[in-house]
Amino acid sequence: MTHAYLERIGAGRPAVADAEALRDLQQRHLRTVPFENLSIHLGEEIELTEKALVEKVVTRHRGGFCYEVNGAFAALLGALGFGVRLLAARVFENGDETRPGIPFDHLALWVEPVDGSGPWLADVGFGEFSEGPVLLESREEQRDSAGVFLLREGPHGDLDVFKNGTPQYRLETRPRALADFEGGCWYNRTSPSSHFTRGLVCSRMTGDGRITLSGRTLKRTAAGRQQTEEELPGEAAVLDVYRRHFGIVLDREPVVTRPGTAA
Repeated sequence: MTHAYLERIGAGRPAVADAEALRDLQQRHLRTVPFENLSIHLGEEIELTEKALVEKVVTRHRGGFCYEVNGAFAALLGALGFGVRLLAARVFENGDETRPGIPFDHLALWVEPVDGSGPWLADVGFGEFSEGPVLLESREEQRDSAGVFLLREGPHGDLDVFKNGTPQYRLETRPRALADFEGGCWYNRTSPSSHFTRGLVCSRMTGDGRITLSGRTLKRTAAGRQQTEEELPGEAAVLDVYRRHFGIVLDREPVVTRPGTAA
């Protein structure tokens, strides 16, 4: 599994599971494994087991949303010798820190390299977030190519995570198991209130920005600014973009359906 996963993200096996290796692995993951919710709109089951998540990312050459890609990334990091914990988070609605989402709304990672640095917050499943890991014990601003990140003490020992001054999510610090996220995953893939059921997204980081397919709208950004936007003419063009830009081969176009039903 480990060798195939490293090949999937274009990485060699690090000699040491240190902070430098963690940063390299996270960047490679973000540039190769897309953040996507296609399974919801293709009527595919989402199984929160390490085996199923790694198989989806590595063998099926897919991505997923937070539970899937961060769950799979945790398996890779653990196999390489990093200390890893799964952490639960509640996403702030529209950047409003008075309105955290449901418990287990998001899965992020606590990662401890063997070099004694960290622990670090690693997150490859929050769309446009940090390119590198964020130091969990720091309360100073941390500059990343994707923006400026800040961790602030929240209620009950939680940490509030900010990007460019905007609240992102409230992070628990106690370790969790994959099974703990079943309820949050079910809600986000079935509820009419979940933004994952209301639209399609497939996005990955590029060398200078992002490329994102939302339904039939293809967008490219660089340096945080939108460069191009293109409306694709039909199913054949959509499937071609999934294949060429995201490495995803599908036999039909995902379409938004009523939450809780198959496409």
